[in-house]
This record gives sequence, C-alpha cells and structure tokens, in this order.
Amino acid sequence: MAAPRATPFSLVFGELAERRFPALKGGLAEAGRDPRDRDAFLLVREVVELLHELRPDGGLGEGMAALAGFLHHAYLYWADGQRLRVVPEEALAAALHDAPGAGTPGDAAARYIQLPPLKVWGTPEEGAPAEPLDGWFVHRLGDRLTVLAAFGLRPGRDGLTVVEVHGTRAAALARPDGSSLFAPSLEGGARMNLASIAGEEELLELAWRIEDWEIASGLCPSQ
Repeated sequence: MAAPRATPFSLVFGELAERRFPALKGGLAEAGRDPRDRDAFLLVREVVELLHELRPDGGLGEGMAALAGFLHHAYLYWADGQRLRVVPEEALAAALHDAPGAGTPGDAAARYIQLPPLKVWGTPEEGAPAEPLDGWFVHRLGDRLTVLAAFGLRPGRDGLTVVEVHGTRAAALARPDGSSLFAPSLEGGARMNLASIAGEEELLELAWRIEDWEIASGLCPSQ
C-alpha cells in the first residue's frame, strides 16, 4: 500500500497548528465570533498576530488575501477534526464525465478533498504553466460551497498555489469553445486520461460533483 500523501495542511501548518491554533480557538470563543465568518475570524487578535508573523516580506494585496484565506480554511479543517477525503480514481472519473443528481442542501464540516495525483490540471495564474490540482479544502453552508484549491503540490517544487472559489451550483455550465467540461488542454492529455480545469466556475463544479459523490456514498460529514 502506498504511503499517504502529504496535504497542504500538514506541509504548511502541521506543527504550527498544534502550537498556535488552540489560541485562535480561544480567541474566537472569547470574542463570541463564528469561526466560519471570514470577516469575524480576521478581526480576532490572535488571528491578526499570526497573520502578521506569517506574511511574506512586503505582504500586501492579493498575496495577503490568499494567505488569510489559506489560514482560515486550515483553521476550520483543524477545528473540525482534520477530516481527509481521498477520492478513488473511479470516483473521480465518474465525476468528470457525469454530473450526479444534486445532493440535499445542508451544512457540512470542513475537510480536505485529495484527488488522485497528477490527474487534474489547471492554470491558477494567468500566463503561467499548468499545474496539477492536488485537491481542496471545502466547507458548506446550505446551498453554498466555499473551496480553497491547492495547485502545484508535487515533488521538485517548493510551495503551492491556492485559488479560492465559492458559490451555489451553476444551473447550466458550458465552455465557450464547445468542448466538454474538464476536457484536457495539455498536449497528450486525452491519451493519458488527464483532465483540465478551465476557470473558477469549472473548479467549483468539480467540487460540487465530488460533494454529490460524498453524499451518495454516505461520506459527507454533517456540521
């Protein structure tokens, strides 16, 4: 059996979470904040202090917003018990080719969805090379998903690229060029059974399809 793969949480926040996240939990409770409310989360003193320590040199603007989002998702993942959902190849293949029936709306605990390695690719930064999609942090409130995807987590590369998307499920999603959703854009991708994400809406749709698979399999954890 292959050894479990590392996750963005274990690589970036593993030891730090054990030392610092209990203080975040205490600060949120003392302030009476809802941990899932991003704005409220970022107003807690312990969160502000940790972000200040983590920010890169000159960390402002989009980079700082991405870091804040990553920290928020990592905290929720930790607070909800570090649930890891490893998606089998057959479940991913089914989700890529067929849209299952919509599951029952409802709140669901935070977790990390880990895809089979090097199977789904995307371009999280415009003009940059395509990167593999490792998976995503996700939590659900009613009919809305909030997703933080991790691209570029592979041997030989330091760091990763995160992209956050959120929203309800699109009623009818189609690519402007008429190609199928998740059709590969990499050269030789079809021959190697790869898939590609074309834009944030397609990323969110894949997250919804995996959510449907979790619900159908009895795996989606209630909040």
